[in-house]
Amino acid sequence: MIVIAGAVIGAFLGYLRAAKAGGNGFDRAQYAAVYAIGLALLGLLITLIADRMMRGG
Repeated sequence: MIVIAGAVIGAFLGYLRAAKAGGNGFDRAQYAAVYAIGLALLGLLITLIADRMMRGG
């Protein structure tokens, strides 16, 4: 769930950042994709850390 939320939030933030900078549709899509991937990876890391903490390892 954290990974999916990170991807969705990242896509939204990336789109907004490109729109604020005056980017065209391709720029907005690229920023959305990069931010989505980045925050999804961060969410994956958080998920792995939380899982290890819960298992005691």
